Amino acid sequence: MKPFLHISVRDHDGAAEAEFLTLLALTGLPSDKLVQVRAEQAPLPLIDPDDFTGVIIGGGQFNASDEVKSATQLRVETDLGHLVDASLAGGVPLLGLCYGLGVVTSHLGGVVDRRYGEGAGAVAVTLTEAGLADPLFEGLSPSFRAFTGHKEACSVLPEGAVVLASGTACPVQAFRVGESVYVTQFHPELDAERLIARMGIYADAGYFDPDDFDALSASARAADVGDQPALILANFVARFAQP
Repeated sequence: MKPFLHISVRDHDGAAEAEFLTLLALTGLPSDKLVQVRAEQAPLPLIDPDDFTGVIIGGGQFNASDEVKSATQLRVETDLGHLVDASLAGGVPLLGLCYGLGVVTSHLGGVVDRRYGEGAGAVAVTLTEAGLADPLFEGLSPSFRAFTGHKEACSVLPEGAVVLASGTACPVQAFRVGESVYVTQFHPELDAERLIARMGIYADAGYFDPDDFDALSASARAADVGDQPALILANFVARFAQP
């Protein structure tokens, strides 16, 4: 089987490694079938559709709506834009998580801003009619809970995008462009302990008041978030895996 590609944007070694190991565990891929590239460390190579069967873009410390961007962020967003174009042109399946949604939205002409940010914690996600019919959400309930933590979100969809999931505070929780480019605003890879570990790393990044860490941790552990969101990752791999 050709490998999948994991694009990490995280500038923290522990966070990048944890995201990679979590994706391995939840997709069921062996370690040699998920290749991690650290986008914040060096320019992304041109992606040959013959080399990879699919791409997963993880979250990160950048925001597509940042008014001031470093040279590294500008380069990362340019590289990821080229990747989105290559995925759409070459039919390479892509799944973007959180920051991945921001990149895909802005690159394809949608609007990403700060109107629909959500704090670190669990939210209710509801599948649209299109989401209920989409294989990516096979096995999920029409409404389920998932963990979020984002300063920005999609407020205007790119042309041709199909909303697959919505929420009360954040109307666009997932959408699809074409047949195989998917993005989620929520984090399907996170359970309570993984969220708490990530909050520990990003406690001073402005997602929440550091003084609220213990209360948010207790709330995450008490939240009714099961293993349904993780099915999205397994479904993505199962649907698009190639020999």
